[in-house]
Amino acid sequence: QVQLVESGGGLVQAGGSLRLSCAASGIIVAINAMGWYRQAPGKQREFVALINRGGITNVEDSVKGRFTISRDNANNTVYLQMNSLKPEDTAVYYCKAWSTRLDYWGQGTQVTVSS
Repeated sequence: QVQLVESGGGLVQAGGSLRLSCAASGIIVAINAMGWYRQAPGKQREFVALINRGGITNVEDSVKGRFTISRDNANNTVYLQMNSLKPEDTAVYYCKAWSTRLDYWGQGTQVTVSS
């Protein structure tokens, strides 16, 4: 089993920045990649970014150049640095871990960007 705990969400004005963190615990060796999804009110959950065990990243086009994903392997933590935030970035952000057998989700953290 893998447990994921997100932190770092909050309220920020447009143009501001936030950094989300996701700490993983449990059977860490089983994790192949970690990343972020988000879900805005009334919309489907959508992919934001991921980073694999080798450090290769994939970032969704709408946030490319503004959001950066990174990981601290020593602390089993993945980060999402979000700059130049826009009101349309408002959503619940979920951490996800991909393993060989199962996928795991965190509980989510709210990000609200005011105009």
